Amino acid sequence: MTSFGDITERSGEPATRGQIADMAHRYAWAAARCRGRRVLEVACGTGQGLGILATRASSVTACDVDAGNVERARRTYGGRIDVRLADAHALPLGDAGVDAVLLFEALYYLADARAFLAECRRVLAPSGIVLITTTNPELFDFTPSPLSHRYYDADSLASLLESNGFQPSLFGYGRSDGLPLRQRLLRPAKVVLRSLGFVPRTMRGKALVRRLVFGRLPVMPGDLSAASVPFEEPESLALHTPNRTHRYLYAEGRLGGGA
Repeated sequence: MTSFGDITERSGEPATRGQIADMAHRYAWAAARCRGRRVLEVACGTGQGLGILATRASSVTACDVDAGNVERARRTYGGRIDVRLADAHALPLGDAGVDAVLLFEALYYLADARAFLAECRRVLAPSGIVLITTTNPELFDFTPSPLSHRYYDADSLASLLESNGFQPSLFGYGRSDGLPLRQRLLRPAKVVLRSLGFVPRTMRGKALVRRLVFGRLPVMPGDLSAASVPFEEPESLALHTPNRTHRYLYAEGRLGGGA
């Protein structure tokens, strides 16, 4: 049976340079918005981005539902960062205890996204923000992950935030037309494999396929704060507008939206 540990990009395991760069980018984007803030990262996985957040935030707390992920993150950071075992639907903090809540590449795993955002409103201070990144399901070669419940496109992501009390801003990162030529040529093949049911379900299976395509893979660092990855601002997107260009959607929700 597939578990969340099987589908997590875990530290110490093979990853492509693109995977590492994409992960580092989303945390660099968040860190710039979390300067001086008390931060909670939900579904932190094995914690690769926590070190980046800690360079800007006044404090960082993290949680994940998978005990193996939590243990690996704790081994990386020791007592420097408080990493807890907790579910996104019941956040492990008191009311108004943080200034920013992060959820990266995990929204689609939540059984109840509204319950998560209600918890965000509870734990956030009045001027708080929620930062979300999610795979864009509008691309033609999109393949859903095992254990996922629902993927949000640009329109539904904005609506989700608005209907749960947040004022949204949307951004796009990773233009599909900017991928290396080899990856662009492989996109139609990915669609064929998906239709035949041959897309691997676990990160280990995906790593085997990537080795065949890219050769020897580097290892995902435990702490990405030491990684040297160039950063570019994601592109601002109009709300409620289809997006079939970017591989990832970034959202910033500020408290004060409609009920």
